[in-house]
Amino acid sequence: MIVLLGYMGCGKSSIGKHLKDYHNLSYCDLDLYIEKEEKQTISDIFDSKGEIYFRKIEHQYLKQVIKNQKIDILALGGGTPCYAENMDLLNSKTTVKSIYLKVNLEILTDRLFRQRLQRPLISNIETQKQLKDFIRKHLFEREYYYRQAEIIIDVSDLNIEKTANKILEL
Repeated sequence: MIVLLGYMGCGKSSIGKHLKDYHNLSYCDLDLYIEKEEKQTISDIFDSKGEIYFRKIEHQYLKQVIKNQKIDILALGGGTPCYAENMDLLNSKTTVKSIYLKVNLEILTDRLFRQRLQRPLISNIETQKQLKDFIRKHLFEREYYYRQAEIIIDVSDLNIEKTANKILEL
């Protein structure tokens, strides 16, 4: 199983879907899996039950999905690697290859500013400067966990197809 991780907007879902559609691999987006199982959106779970509850069930569902031998590609949520010793779990499995999709701050800021209204975590941010500061702080906190991935690919200058091909080469 290939596990894609990285900050929101790095392309985990897009690349996972591309690998599914063009390379006939099975794909699971952990956030969508959780929403289906819980019959609630991630935002609604956060609002109604809180982040601690969400991180607890996220860990349980991650373990469940990893056990599924039929999944080739798994895209994690941006925060998944940072909680409940999830990186230790991933790195302890010989059947799992974790890949950090690294994107530079400028590109993340541009991508996410255009998408911010669809992303609850940043929907209230009004300027690119505010967003850049938010991402910089978040990346500082999360980079430690992301860097524990077995493979790190800088995808800043790669399109979806080139990134997918690079993953398959590795």
